[in-house]
Amino acid sequence: MSCWETLADYGLRSLGIGERLLPRSDFTLCQQVVLIGSGMIWNIYFGTLALLSGFFLATAVAVGKAARNPFARKASEWFILIFRGSPLFIQFFFAYFVFLSLKSSYPFFDPFTSAWLGALIVLFLNTAAYSGEIFYGALLSVPKGDLEAADAYGLTGWTRFRRITWPTMLRLAWPAYTNEAIFLFHATALVFFSGFPTRQQKGDALYYASYFADKTFNPFVPYPILAGYFILLTLTIIGIFGLANRRLNRHLPQARRGRLKLRMNLIR
Repeated sequence: MSCWETLADYGLRSLGIGERLLPRSDFTLCQQVVLIGSGMIWNIYFGTLALLSGFFLATAVAVGKAARNPFARKASEWFILIFRGSPLFIQFFFAYFVFLSLKSSYPFFDPFTSAWLGALIVLFLNTAAYSGEIFYGALLSVPKGDLEAADAYGLTGWTRFRRITWPTMLRLAWPAYTNEAIFLFHATALVFFSGFPTRQQKGDALYYASYFADKTFNPFVPYPILAGYFILLTLTIIGIFGLANRRLNRHLPQARRGRLKLRMNLIR
């Protein structure tokens, strides 16, 4: 079987398209690259949707924590404490147990026991908590001069937040938020170990890497391939977020424009 035939048969296997059975013997490097790359589709799915949805919740959490209303402030503080204070791995298992218990009484929660939705919700809440704390710190760092200038122009309430406070908050938080986005995509590899079952055993990239490592008794081929895919994904995130960072800083003089600095999260 040529590499092109392998790509046609297994390129979209993680989505249920193509060859159903996995290779059983005579594993080639092309098969490992293609199948692990196929599993990366799910890692990108989890990371992208969790990041996009978590961004808006993180903004609300940051505003709530900085609010004068004690209910909004305490709710945001407890939300951040719970999801930052407990390991993501434990959150997966606890959420699966909750959704499984609700499923027995309410069939509506049946999709929530699958990885494509249940694990996504956990990642969404987790990244919203971490990002909310980042945005909160940036919110407190908004220069008072900017707010005073907004008041002088008659900008108040939502208009001031949308045009002055929020863009400045994002500009200050963006480098740290970029690192959070990178960590989130790396954390999607934990879905394979969580209690959430994959759809028809068509798992993510780590699922296929573990399969080849078990069958060949040689983890030094599939796992470096997996690491290479994540490195490429990390470089893509840095590029996209770097463009956004330039957009957020476009109004500043060249000497004052912040540049993204990659600080990898080794332990969290």
